[in-house]
Amino acid sequence: MATQLGFYDFTAKSLQGKETSLATYAGKTIIIVNTASKCGLTPQFEGLENLYQEYKDKGLVILGFPCNQFANQEPGDEKSISEGCLLNYGVTFPMFAKVDVNGSHAHPIYVYLKKELPGFLGVKGIKWNFTKFVIDKNGNPVKRFSPYDTPEKMKAYIEKIL
Repeated sequence: MATQLGFYDFTAKSLQGKETSLATYAGKTIIIVNTASKCGLTPQFEGLENLYQEYKDKGLVILGFPCNQFANQEPGDEKSISEGCLLNYGVTFPMFAKVDVNGSHAHPIYVYLKKELPGFLGVKGIKWNFTKFVIDKNGNPVKRFSPYDTPEKMKAYIEKIL
């Protein structure tokens, strides 16, 4: 029987092309978010960065995964994504290479997260950019926030589990 993979067993490629083990973030509270730079929700980058700045010293890390699966809202390459995040929103939290979050080419971390925390009425897919998953400091997926839940709305929950 195959062993069930846990969150820390996965790796992801950084925007700079470096394969990173998610075990790097063991012991931290993690928010995983699929991002897009040309979406109506893109200003959430600012709220996410504010959340990161406020709580990073208490053990919060945010991991951004650009995705172009929703209305072609992340058409750029890694360089343009990196520049856009930094220039427009001052993002300092880790950003990863562009991934698919749905379908047969979905990144393994998203396959895992959707299985562990299905969406509204058990729907397993990701509906839009800026869907947010919270992983506790033991590596357990604990909460899924919709694209319309702003980072500010997440604050009380994050404070509780830090």
